[in-house]
Amino acid sequence: MTLRITTLAERPEFADSLFDMEHSWAEFMFNDPLADLYYPFAHTTYADCVMVADTADEPGRLAARSCMVAFADTADDLPDDGWDAAVRKGWLTREKGLTANRVSALEITVRKDLLGGGLSGLMLAAMRDNAAKMGFTELLAPVRPNQKHLEPHTPMQEYAFRTRQDGLPYDAWLRVHVRAGATIVKVAPRSMTVSGTLEEWRGWTGLPFATSGPMEVPKALTPVHVDVEHDHAVYVEPNVWVSHPLT
Repeated sequence: MTLRITTLAERPEFADSLFDMEHSWAEFMFNDPLADLYYPFAHTTYADCVMVADTADEPGRLAARSCMVAFADTADDLPDDGWDAAVRKGWLTREKGLTANRVSALEITVRKDLLGGGLSGLMLAAMRDNAAKMGFTELLAPVRPNQKHLEPHTPMQEYAFRTRQDGLPYDAWLRVHVRAGATIVKVAPRSMTVSGTLEEWRGWTGLPFATSGPMEVPKALTPVHVDVEHDHAVYVEPNVWVSHPLT
């Protein structure tokens, strides 16, 4: 498959269809409120940080996208609120007119019918190249391990550092990052937070949400905390910070 990958700034014709691509994300994942500080501006303010791809067989039809954000940061350690922190710090950097000294991946999404064909790795390589062209020496990523949802009760600290006999990460998506040159740095224990009423969660998942306590939800990396008496449920997703050196 011949893939053409550019920034959205180079191919603005993809702006209108950027988020129309059929995907495999769970609906509840679109309800982290901090996403509103990035995605409505992805095609304008962040166009240089968004990568788009189409194929020679279907030119002009989006095959995959990736998003990253640059931000100013003076902390020595990576934030525990990984994905949320990257989005928030990116917005603050823009609003305050600061100079970014870090850049983080936010997502790689491959069209649903093209999953399993290695496109994620190609998009990751393109993202690394783009970050280097922008002058950064490191690409960070709060990685969402793609097999962790099969073990929602396993602590991320245990899962993230589990390896196979060959020494590579047990998780397939973490493995792609490590093979690309990344180092696993730490767990971001509260990388994303999604809260809602029980009715909202029923709409997002089709599940009853009728009993208080931890509840397993398909594609969630940890159980969702349900409180029937107070009519809300909260999902706190841990991610894994990885670091890609670019020099």
